[in-house]
Parts: sequence; C-alpha cells; structure tokens
Amino acid sequence: MMRITRIHTAISLCTRAMSSRVSLSGVFPPIPTPFDSSEELDLAKLRGNMSIWKGKPYLGYTVLGSNGEFQYLSLAEKCKMVETVREEDTEKIIIGGAGAESTKLTIECVGEIAKAGATTGLIYTPCFYKGSMSGAAFKEHFTRVADASPIPIILYNVPGNTGLDMPVPVIADLASHENIIGVKESGGNVVRMGQIAHLTAGKDFQILAGSASFMKASYSVGAVGAVAALANVMGDEVCKLHDQIVSGADESLELQYRLIAPNTAVTAQFGIAGLKFVCDAVGLYGGPCRSPIQALNSEQKAVLAKIMADVGITCS
Repeated sequence: MMRITRIHTAISLCTRAMSSRVSLSGVFPPIPTPFDSSEELDLAKLRGNMSIWKGKPYLGYTVLGSNGEFQYLSLAEKCKMVETVREEDTEKIIIGGAGAESTKLTIECVGEIAKAGATTGLIYTPCFYKGSMSGAAFKEHFTRVADASPIPIILYNVPGNTGLDMPVPVIADLASHENIIGVKESGGNVVRMGQIAHLTAGKDFQILAGSASFMKASYSVGAVGAVAALANVMGDEVCKLHDQIVSGADESLELQYRLIAPNTAVTAQFGIAGLKFVCDAVGLYGGPCRSPIQALNSEQKAVLAKIMADVGITCS
C-alpha cells in the first residue's frame, strides 16, 4: 500500500503541469461508501465492489461524492477510501471529493487525497453561510484552492444539496485558471450548461453531467462526460449511452429514455439508501447508510423493486 501511495503522490505532484491532459470524456460512477452494521468503514467490502467495477468500461471513479456520504466521513476515512480504490485500480482516473466549508479545510483535504492517489479533486460550493456566499467569495475560494492544490480541480455545482447555484460568469472566469479543468453540473439545467460551454469555449474546460437522466441533453450543449449514480449498478448501459451519444448513434435516444426512471429512483426519489439497496440486489455490497440517513421501509423497497424490474434488475 505504501509503495502505491508513494507512486501516486509523485504522479499527483506532476499532474498539475499536465492538467489539460486529464480528459473527462467518459463515465464515472460516484461510488457509495460501504459501512458495516456498526456504521464503521468496511474496506473489505469496498475491495469486493472494486473487483466488479474495475471490469466495467468506466473512464474512472468518483470517490467521496454526494453518493459517497462524504460529509459523514473524517479526513482519515476519506483518505482510506481513495487509497483503497487506488490500490484496486492503479490505472483509471479517480475524481476525489475534497470540498469543505472553509477554504483552509478544503486545501488540507485536497492535499491529503492527492497523496492518497486521487487524480483530480471535486470541490463543492461552500453553503452553510449562504448569505455570505457571493460570486466574489466563490471566486476567491476556488482560486485559492486551485493555487494550492497539487492536482487539478473540478468545480462541483450541486444546488439540490447546497441550495446555491454558482453564477455562470464566475465559472467562466475560473475556467481560465490553469489548475481548474472543469465543472460537474448536477442541477439538470441544460440551458445553464450551454451557457457555460459557450463562455468557456477555447479554455480547455470540460463539463460533466451530474446524472444519467440528462446525459444526451447535456452532451448536445457541450458536456463531455457524466458522473452518474446509476452507473454503479448499470455500468454497461450507462457507458453504452455515452458511446452512442458521442458516436451520434440514432438509438441513443431510446437508451436515454430507458435509463431515466431507474436513475431517478436511485437518486432524487430514494437517495443513497435506494442506491445501496439496488447495489445489494446486483451482487455488489450496498449495506447501511451512516446515520441519520434511514434505510428504506418495505413500501419504498417494493416501489423501487418494481422500477428496477422494468429494466431487468431483480430486487428481493
């Protein structure tokens, strides 16, 4: 483990100079964090899941994203998650969640996950003190983080969780920073994504769709890849959709329609508990969420099972 960590620490230190070479054109499952019955981190279960995921045609993995319950993890636990994924797959990109409410803590976190093996850092918009989070505050925060980070960073706009939308002009300004390589847009506002693509044209700045439900629409206005929760349990299908859209295949619309209901079910409708329930059903380890997130009740499980049955997945 130490040898792998040292190797990837060295890689991360030179990645900044090569940030424009980190292509995000592909699919990244935001992997759930496995806990045991005592809500302790279960790295053995993570290794078991990785033995399945690394056989999928993903471009990489998002570790410590919203579906990874990253707000409930200590910094040490976050590093263990990244280290374990890197040990199990030494080749693929790791987008590591490194956001925090203060600039100082964010810089500390991105530095530590870089040492653990992350390729890029995913930084959400600070949100607890909403009234103080102006465009100027965001610009200073992300600029200071990017200046200090040994790895390229990706802006993370997730208004459903933060209650904030980073202003598009601020994103366009930040896109000029050599160490900011893209933005993950999880709000589903395709017009907004098109505006970002237009204003950042020529800046080597990439847009990631934050859901499988709006991949085709997002790609049509400039997105190049997706961080999609559904890819954890329908990896082949989500990667196929990416390939079909990129190649211009006519059947991509039919596949996009097919994936909307199950993707909504494991995200907005039933959340992380729903995603973990389906993980258990397909031979992965989902397990419990960390409190206070609750497990699904029997009625919710029945509804979710029906939705997944419609796409050929049996949930018992």
